[in-house]
Amino acid sequence: MVVAQFPVAAVHEAIAATRPDQLCIAHGARRLTWQQVTERTRRLANHLLGEGLGCDVERSALESHESGQHHLAVYLHNGVEYLESMLGSFKARVAPFNVNYRYVAEELQYLLADARAAAVVVHSQFTPTLADVLPELPLLRVILQVPDASGLPLLPGAVWYEDALAAASPAKPSVQWSPDDLYILYTGGTTGMPKGVLWRNGDANVECFGGSRAETIDDVLAEATGALRALLAPPFMHGAGHWMCFRTWNNGGSVFIQDHPEHLDPHDIWSTVEREQLNFLLIVGDAFARPLLDQLEHTSYDLSSLTVLLSGGAALSAPLKEEFLRHLPTMMIVDGLGSSEAGGQVSHVSAGAGATTGTFPLGPGNHVLSAELDRVLEPGDPELGWLSKSGGLALGYLGDPDKTARTYPVIDGVRYAVPGDRARLRSDGVAELHGRDSATINSGGEKIFAEEVEAAVKTHPAVYDCVVAGRPSEKWGTEVVAIVRLREGHEATVADLRNAAEQHIARFKLPKTVVFVREIVRSPAGKADYRWAKQVAADSPA
Repeated sequence: MVVAQFPVAAVHEAIAATRPDQLCIAHGARRLTWQQVTERTRRLANHLLGEGLGCDVERSALESHESGQHHLAVYLHNGVEYLESMLGSFKARVAPFNVNYRYVAEELQYLLADARAAAVVVHSQFTPTLADVLPELPLLRVILQVPDASGLPLLPGAVWYEDALAAASPAKPSVQWSPDDLYILYTGGTTGMPKGVLWRNGDANVECFGGSRAETIDDVLAEATGALRALLAPPFMHGAGHWMCFRTWNNGGSVFIQDHPEHLDPHDIWSTVEREQLNFLLIVGDAFARPLLDQLEHTSYDLSSLTVLLSGGAALSAPLKEEFLRHLPTMMIVDGLGSSEAGGQVSHVSAGAGATTGTFPLGPGNHVLSAELDRVLEPGDPELGWLSKSGGLALGYLGDPDKTARTYPVIDGVRYAVPGDRARLRSDGVAELHGRDSATINSGGEKIFAEEVEAAVKTHPAVYDCVVAGRPSEKWGTEVVAIVRLREGHEATVADLRNAAEQHIARFKLPKTVVFVREIVRSPAGKADYRWAKQVAADSPA
């Protein structure tokens, strides 16, 4: 069966036509219907088209690492404008891409130059950094500025976002939307320089945004039940955040944003769930879970509407799953694993007793490849291989054919995506995830995955958070160091933590030492900053 693919813009407009007056997105007191979002994103598209942006070269004439479109940088905190910028770009045949708002000037200049950005939508508070790098970005010619609490004035050459929309036509843009048009997702750059992953937006709408695989638009609409009322708590600048927003829209549901998304505020999140009677909450692993659970210990909320908690982008450890289920025993917890290069991959559901970490049933289109990337492993093969995916995949990395070829090998005529997760396929068809190869520590000739050591250390009840890194060692070549933040009012020694971890991992994987810190540096989405961790490990006494 040939699966029809529909452009993101076309699907959103088709769903909007069936529910024009229903709530599409809410941020605090600001609430927009599907019709209002449709009109506003059409206006944004027409403004971009009026500036000469769009598609110059069709996909069929390009290599997998090339783009024939103009690119728009989304340089914003979570808000209505973030998702409008993406959807409006799709409607103009402009490729949107995410910008990490924590970047300093040098990092920002690299990203915008690498992406060949022609346009940017930016919150006022970030304009000083943008102004520093503008002289180095001759291709950047359209700047739309969104006011915020900083009160900073309009950047020279910029236009206020709302003024641009007000002056543009609300008519449907006079371009033909194509599933071949690009969506670009920049990797986080926590272990190397960020890379722009190129997706056909028709593939992204299914593989990343959870859209329908139906063959007709009528069947797509039939699946858009509108059941989701979702709070997507992580920053939209990371894939997990905006993927689930578009997944909610593809369901015909309503996207909610907490009042203060600039930082993690557990009361803000729980009170939004309670006030809006939301049924779906997205978080990112333990970094979000621990503060949310601490809040539930001393404040009561009516969370009876919440039926699904999804953790994506980082591991949610089994002890914290069990804590959530003690507070909300009827809730279902879903671990979702995906990547910029492959989209959504595998998931695991925890409900009631028996919560686990790091094991995923291997569904259709997902595989474990051999370490040498020359064959597909069968269930029960003892080899530690690579988690991979076939089917609808990203095209490759912008401007980098060599990295594209390495990440997307072809075996027996089938193209696979291999994002870098090591896995072993059990005889029951369940994949045991061992962690990212980029975070592997080679100690005494043994490969040790940071994530599995982190999960083991976190089983001690005194541990609030943990990141593991390697540092040079005369004896081992590299030795394992655990960087730990303890829970307030709790104590634990290095021996205590090693004893707890020893119940879950082999002794050679145990941290040789533990560095206790007041805070652990993570991205706003909760992902570990392994460059920071390596520096802390290196600076600590041997």
